[in-house]
Amino acid sequence: MKTAILGAGAIGSVVAAKLVQAGAGDVLLVGRQDHVAAIEKDGLKVVSAEGEDIVQVPVATKLDKKHDLVIFTVKTPDLEMAYQDNHPYLEDCLILTTQNGVQADNILCTHFEPTNMLSSIVMFGATYSQPGEVIFNFPGNWILGKPYCPLDVTTHDIAEMLGKAFDVTVSRNIMGMKWLKVFVNFNNCIPALMDMSMQETFADIDFCRLSILLLKEGLDIVKQANIKLDSLPNFPVDRIIGLSQMPVEQAAGITKEVLTGLSKEPLYGSILQSIKRNRPSEIDFINGEVSQVARSLLSDAPLNNKIVGLIHRIEETGRFLTPDDVKKEFKLNTIK
Repeated sequence: MKTAILGAGAIGSVVAAKLVQAGAGDVLLVGRQDHVAAIEKDGLKVVSAEGEDIVQVPVATKLDKKHDLVIFTVKTPDLEMAYQDNHPYLEDCLILTTQNGVQADNILCTHFEPTNMLSSIVMFGATYSQPGEVIFNFPGNWILGKPYCPLDVTTHDIAEMLGKAFDVTVSRNIMGMKWLKVFVNFNNCIPALMDMSMQETFADIDFCRLSILLLKEGLDIVKQANIKLDSLPNFPVDRIIGLSQMPVEQAAGITKEVLTGLSKEPLYGSILQSIKRNRPSEIDFINGEVSQVARSLLSDAPLNNKIVGLIHRIEETGRFLTPDDVKKEFKLNTIK
């Protein structure tokens, strides 16, 4: 199978490297010129808890031929551009989306036959560090499904191929799982306010309290909208529902323990990584998704609205907030 990966950021680079190492067919990684040039010169460096690997990954800045499978690993705001830059070679191929949020398939569905579309949820973590280098922070499942059609033989064939390099699960309810993943990613926005790692941010119990308040508000909105969440492998719905129903202080303590222990290497969420690369972040498709649903219900999500607005202000100005600024914005010193 000939596989192209559109987007040589953290996830795309790790996917390409692991598939090449596993011998999972012909692989091409498509990315920006600086990253491509560095990989062509010295190979792709993948840093993990097990050490460092240099992987010789074929790279290009655009597609120049058709592939059997095209995996979109750009961020959601960049999906349409990735399609337009490569569309002459995207006819009749299978495509697989990997983006956070629930809108990626809706964005691309105008360009592809529904039967050719697969959707997925990435549960492993990675960080783009510099051109030619990424950090593989922690392993996790890769969950595949069909957003518009029933599962078919092709879905299982793709899962088998990707399964050579990753722990792959096939889901009959990929959208219910993607909604749960929205809440798994809800915490990305808080470190992005201050240009801090996940570990550094959530070592402060005040930001753990903010995390719980955002979660409580978000879950209340999706409940009003009758959106059904579905459990992820090793992450049941009841875990996040239970967290939201605890007293804030108790839930914050659990959040601190979990998020400060995610990775030995500093972990920077996808929103902050985009801001640092001067790219639009996925905030509108994570916390902003809750804000959009609230508006459709003629309801309100003030905490998530505020954090979306602050992230957009940072994107526009390049000026991060201090921890004290964030605590004042959300009145965290008054939370019990």
